[in-house]
Amino acid sequence: MSPAFSLCVYCGSRPGLEPAYAQAARLVGRWIAANRGQLVYGGGHNGLMGMMADACLEAGGRVVGVIPKALVEKEWAHTGCSELHVVENMHERKQLMAERADAFLALPGGIGTFEEFFEVWTWRQLGYHDKPVGLLNINGYYDSLLAFLASAVKQGFMSRWQMELVQSESDLERLLKSLISQAGMASEKKQLDRF
Repeated sequence: MSPAFSLCVYCGSRPGLEPAYAQAARLVGRWIAANRGQLVYGGGHNGLMGMMADACLEAGGRVVGVIPKALVEKEWAHTGCSELHVVENMHERKQLMAERADAFLALPGGIGTFEEFFEVWTWRQLGYHDKPVGLLNINGYYDSLLAFLASAVKQGFMSRWQMELVQSESDLERLLKSLISQAGMASEKKQLDRF
């Protein structure tokens, strides 16, 4: 049976210092499984990535990992994934993850998470995709980033409509439901556009 949706999640390969981050990663994994979805992520077994994938698998969910060969050689790959795609480089990784996703979500993470989040946001504002993008702001982790982005709008380097392309939320379930609902609407619109 095919999954009801595919959610691409970007998050840290480290656990972070706050227990709330690990708790959120596990909850996201379990929520995806409970709602008959599929997790698409970076294929690692470390940090929040590994915790989220493990929680999804343990709850009976489907997990698609995409990881570059160089990281497999460092023994960072999660070998328990339902599907594990080993690709040549980061560009291929991000492209395949985006292709397999109906929506995107960023949890707390570091430079890799930021880069992936900003790329899919940029792709959306350029019209390369129309998939919803969410930012899960656990314990105010992204408060400073959101303040900086608001400043970029105020200084004339960004527009309000660009900010509106990203949903930022601290309530995990509300954000996930919204992303999946929007992904479904975008999919229905695409089907109608074919006729």
